[in-house]
Amino acid sequence: MSERLKVNNQHFEKLLKICLILGIIVVSGFIIYVILTPEQGYVTFGILNENKEVGNYPTERAVNETVSFYLTVENNLYREFNFRFKIKKGNNETFLSSYGSNGTLYQTIGNFSLKVKEVQIYGEYNISFSEVGEDQIVIAELWQIKNEIEEFYFILYLLLNITS
Repeated sequence: MSERLKVNNQHFEKLLKICLILGIIVVSGFIIYVILTPEQGYVTFGILNENKEVGNYPTERAVNETVSFYLTVENNLYREFNFRFKIKKGNNETFLSSYGSNGTLYQTIGNFSLKVKEVQIYGEYNISFSEVGEDQIVIAELWQIKNEIEEFYFILYLLLNITS
């Protein structure tokens, strides 16, 4: 019985060594992949208030009173970024998603281009609402232009209560 136990122990030790070697190879492969694969990069898109600052956004306006804002884009991709903005208006029935919105198009702005690591502020954009209502929406969409084809990239919005 002890010889059988010895043989089983030897098989177990061989199997354990093989598993450890395979584990080291797999982990090393993942480490090499992570080191050699560059980051994808990203684009930062923002809305600035009328003073070109983040925050202190208006929450109420009167009918036909102007809302002023700026848009900012920072390119952290590893290539030039070409884009345009679409400014839309909406209300509490407007559908907003990571694929865009069904808001009413108010204005399409520019064919802009940013180099790698470049940041720009665009605007001043003005919009107003002609009807009283809660949850009126100013929508800013960022559209990437690739090979002369426009692709939705990102959406931001401001909620306003419009009073008389």
